[in-house]
Amino acid sequence: MDILAAARRLEAEGRSIIHMEVGQPGAPAPRPVLEAARAALAGGRLGYTEAAGILPLRRRIARHYHDTYGVDVPENRVMVTTGSSAGFNLAFLAAFDPGDRIVLTAPGYPAYRNIIRALGLVPVEIEVGPETRWSLTPELIEAAAANGPVKGVLVASPANPTGTMMTPEALAELVRYCDEAGIWFLSDEIYHGLVYEGVQATALSTSQNALIINSFSKYYCMTGWRIGWMVLPEALMRPAERIAQSLYISPPELSQIAAAAAFDARVELEAVKAGYAANRALLLERLPAIGFDRLLPVDGAFYIYADVSGICEDSLAFTRAMLTEAGVAATPGADFDPYNGARFLRFSFAGSHSDMAEALDRLTAWRQERG
Repeated sequence: MDILAAARRLEAEGRSIIHMEVGQPGAPAPRPVLEAARAALAGGRLGYTEAAGILPLRRRIARHYHDTYGVDVPENRVMVTTGSSAGFNLAFLAAFDPGDRIVLTAPGYPAYRNIIRALGLVPVEIEVGPETRWSLTPELIEAAAANGPVKGVLVASPANPTGTMMTPEALAELVRYCDEAGIWFLSDEIYHGLVYEGVQATALSTSQNALIINSFSKYYCMTGWRIGWMVLPEALMRPAERIAQSLYISPPELSQIAAAAAFDARVELEAVKAGYAANRALLLERLPAIGFDRLLPVDGAFYIYADVSGICEDSLAFTRAMLTEAGVAATPGADFDPYNGARFLRFSFAGSHSDMAEALDRLTAWRQERG
């Protein structure tokens, strides 16, 4: 956010800035979503809904799991949320007690640890690297449990900031381990649909005890609509529903109606994804020649996580210089990794193809000037 604020100040001064720091789609919501919203607005009153969400949307989400993964999910285990952020809050509150320890990866999405701490829980961040393909393993969780019982494990696949995805086999092994150990497994699947290499798998394919958090923000291009969903074990549905009633009453009805139409926009959304794929290919081709040649596997999402320790000592200072001197905004790794973040930065390639090409041209010229 500091980089974004600095970029906005430069733009206010008349500078041209290419934004590769923010992780949101550059495309608008698809046409069926907009049409459904317009019809709902024209239809009159919008009000509160059931805390768990309107039944047509819950049914459509349940069908999505059958159509996409071949997994049957009862509609009464689907809960609609005000974005995935509310989903994480509800999942943590429903499944855990103050002081419970939850395992996360470092690098990882920084809001995880912030929400966990705010709720009186304890984040246990485990450094991951190439030896485990930047993913958690049962052995790493067992080692963490030596310092205190682990009550939960949170995994994102594809991940933010890395874009790296667990193989279905590795994910299934981890889910089974958590089931056998009595550990809640939380699966952040908000980047599902945005996969370029490998096979995406839902944790529900292995266990019905997994807590699934997903969102319409990424693949479905609905960030500002603040709408997401969870699939919960039956034992957690009523507690989560009661908490939601007290905290939020219900997700916005307009966003729920619109989101149900998002599943009918596959052709349009796949075209957006093809644009990301073209951006990814361009960056992977040209970044190494500029000096960004230590890149994590970019399996999915719309991020490239680069090890820049070979060209700088502090990625935060490097990112600030890149912004002010080259006009390209990226995110320093300190946001994502309290241990090794100074070595890394993240590029988002969710923007236009022309912006990505222009950013590469600017970075090439800038790196040449700096020698």
